[in-house]
Amino acid sequence: MLLGQYDGKVGAKNRIAFPKRLRSVLGDKLIITLGYENSLIVVSQESWKALLEGTEGRPFIQSETRETQRFLLGGASFVELDDKGRFVLPAYLREFAKIKGEVVFLGLSRYVEIWDKIVWEEYKKNLEKNIDRISKRLVKGEEREKSA
Repeated sequence: MLLGQYDGKVGAKNRIAFPKRLRSVLGDKLIITLGYENSLIVVSQESWKALLEGTEGRPFIQSETRETQRFLLGGASFVELDDKGRFVLPAYLREFAKIKGEVVFLGLSRYVEIWDKIVWEEYKKNLEKNIDRISKRLVKGEEREKSA
C-alpha cells in the first residue's frame, strides 16, 4: 500500500528522484498524468486502469466520460526510472502542477500524487481547517446513495 508524505526536488535537467518506499510498491515503469487541484497522479504501468475508475462501463456517448478520459489519459506520460530512481518530468506536467523547485509526494493507497511544495502547503492549510466539514459531507453523500 502507498502511504505517507515524502519531500523531493527538481534537479538538473528537470529530473526528480522518486522516493524509494513508493518505488518499491509501484516499480520502475510509471504513468504520470494530470491530477486534481493542480497535482499530478502517478500509477504503475500495470495499474493504469485505476485512472479510469468511475468512467468504466459508462457510455462513450456521455460527454463526462469522454472529458474525464481525455483529461486523465490524454495528459498521461510514460516514464521509466533510472538506476537511481530518477525520472524527467515533462514540461507540460511541470507547468500544469506549477512545479518550480521542491515537490511533495503523497502516497494515497493505490496511487501517488505529486505537488509543488508551496501549492501543497497552501492546499493543506485549507484542508486541515475544513476536514470536519468535508468528512461530514462525505458521510451524508454515502447515506444519500444508500437510500437511492
